[in-house]
Amino acid sequence: MCRNIRTLHNFEPPASRSEVEAAALQYVRKISGSTRPSQANQEAFDRAVAEIAHVTQHLLDDLVTTAPPKDREVEAAKARARAQERYAR
Repeated sequence: MCRNIRTLHNFEPPASRSEVEAAALQYVRKISGSTRPSQANQEAFDRAVAEIAHVTQHLLDDLVTTAPPKDREVEAAKARARAQERYAR
């Protein structure tokens, strides 16, 4: 359920709004234990996703680093190589 939560800090280009929202959605799904909330809980679920996305964006905007930004394609290739090694066993 949480596999889509990725590191969003220190990438070039910076994390998009949709990436931040996707991470917030996965987080809320994980802690609520529900991928689709009931109608009774939909409003609370959506509000939590929006608030977490908002706070996450503020966090990303405020973080400071001296490390050079990472390249998304390079990091994705590394992740694919790790997955291939892990599942080839």
